[in-house]
Amino acid sequence: MQLEFFDVPSPCVSICESDEKGHCRGCMRSRDERQEWINFTNDEKQKVIKRCLQRKKRKLNQLKAKPAEQVVEPLLDEDRQPSLLDPPSRPAAKSRQNTDLDFSEFEL
Repeated sequence: MQLEFFDVPSPCVSICESDEKGHCRGCMRSRDERQEWINFTNDEKQKVIKRCLQRKKRKLNQLKAKPAEQVVEPLLDEDRQPSLLDPPSRPAAKSRQNTDLDFSEFEL
């Protein structure tokens, strides 16, 4: 793996429910992976995230193969917290609401 300067953040998206295989429905980590996350090295954490991505792809492929009446409707994007497993989205244009900032005490 490449040199890491920052700790790998947890992929948790605050949807903490187990599926039929015991993986979290939100981040796709197993129970052991969730419990031992803080003890893992950065290399181990990256491997867990790769396994989670594979699990997520397999689950999506299984959902596509099932008939429409058996598929559980996924959460809408606005109803869930962003995940590290999702591809990055383009940031929304920031509004200019905070134009009255006082920088008088700011020094370079």
